[in-house]
Amino acid sequence: MIERSFYARPALEVARELLGLVLVRRSPEGTVAGRIVEAEAYIGREDRACHAWRGKTARNAVMFGPPGHAYVYFTYGMHWCLNLVTDREGVPAAVLLRAVEPVEGLELMRARRPKARKDTDLTSGPARLCQAFAVDGSLNGADLCAPDSILFAEDRGLGHGPAVAAPRVGVDYAGEWAAKPFRLYDASSAFVSPR
Repeated sequence: MIERSFYARPALEVARELLGLVLVRRSPEGTVAGRIVEAEAYIGREDRACHAWRGKTARNAVMFGPPGHAYVYFTYGMHWCLNLVTDREGVPAAVLLRAVEPVEGLELMRARRPKARKDTDLTSGPARLCQAFAVDGSLNGADLCAPDSILFAEDRGLGHGPAVAAPRVGVDYAGEWAAKPFRLYDASSAFVSPR
């Protein structure tokens, strides 16, 4: 399990180093795990693409809390998205997990996403990832570093291929911040989101 000190750093640094780590989700149905292959950094109040740039709200309050917690939000009235809170308490920064490559629990992921036509559709995108990993609002605020956590990241020594930095997805409203290369992905993975 990754320690809190890993998350207690700037979001962009954390996003780079999340590539190759494994996201694990335990549930009564079983455990699923996937190697992180795509992540987006949101760096705080100055970042106009960040949920917290206008200040603290009930929705984004977890982002202002201590690092190493899950910030889960609902978007477009239908999808959950999973972020890992970074930096230090009071600095609203997080990393959105956009895609993972399955390494454990593939059958359970398929059962949770029965309309996926191929395995690369299971977890290639933030909403797909959340469906396959059974992540919803009940996990908002979950401590990723607690010994009994049901959602956490760990290093299984899998590593990653060439890392690419690119603009984030779906944040055109953020002006100059939309073009910032804060999306990091593993160019060797077929599970990177189709954008």
